[in-house]
Amino acid sequence: MITEDTSPTTARRALLRGGVAGAVALGGAALAAVPASAAPGAGPRSASRPGTAEAALRELAAGNRRWRAFRERHPDESPSVRTSLTSGQQPFALVLGCIDSRVPPELVFDQGLGDLMTVRSAGEVLDEAVLGSVAYGVLELDIPLVVVLGHQSCGAVKAAVQADLTGAALPRHIQYLADEIAPYIDRAKEGDARVDATIDANIRAVRSRLAAEPDLAAKISAGELAVVGARYELTTQLVHRLA
Repeated sequence: MITEDTSPTTARRALLRGGVAGAVALGGAALAAVPASAAPGAGPRSASRPGTAEAALRELAAGNRRWRAFRERHPDESPSVRTSLTSGQQPFALVLGCIDSRVPPELVFDQGLGDLMTVRSAGEVLDEAVLGSVAYGVLELDIPLVVVLGHQSCGAVKAAVQADLTGAALPRHIQYLADEIAPYIDRAKEGDARVDATIDANIRAVRSRLAAEPDLAAKISAGELAVVGARYELTTQLVHRLA
């Protein structure tokens, strides 16, 4: 819970802790309503690799459904797949997520080697390295879908909110993260509700900033790319899109 505690230690440690808060209203739908297969296995996917944003979203939704039901396939890990990937890669989606150890994209979407390109920074904060990594996936590998994936109880957002409340200084590099998140703090709410609303606002802001990048915007206008915001709930393991 976020309080008015003025201790600098509280603000500094919020980034690293971020324990699970109580259950929250999802306020959105799952990525798509698609059934999950119960068949486990480590072989390559049976269907062709998704080539459009819509198909990629369906694949991610199916994988998240398997993850939630504890029926993971762990696809694309077989010896033949590993050998085939030595000559190149064709990931069908790029996920920009948080560094949080509880939200690894390949696991929460039940994907395997060569399926996802992942970029991770605390709070999905954008800098030149992150932007360049996303651009590489879209422009060089023709990835049709970028997902900005935030999550419930984000420690980076908690740290930014706590620092904003107390005015406490954070270590230099962590302060950079807080400064990037600060414009999206929802000061109309209090306590855990402020953190939760800021998580959503930050996801939407990062998605909008990516979509406005000229090279990515041109791809979107041409119908070759979709950039969506989504959120992972630690309490239910559900990934749902944010409007």
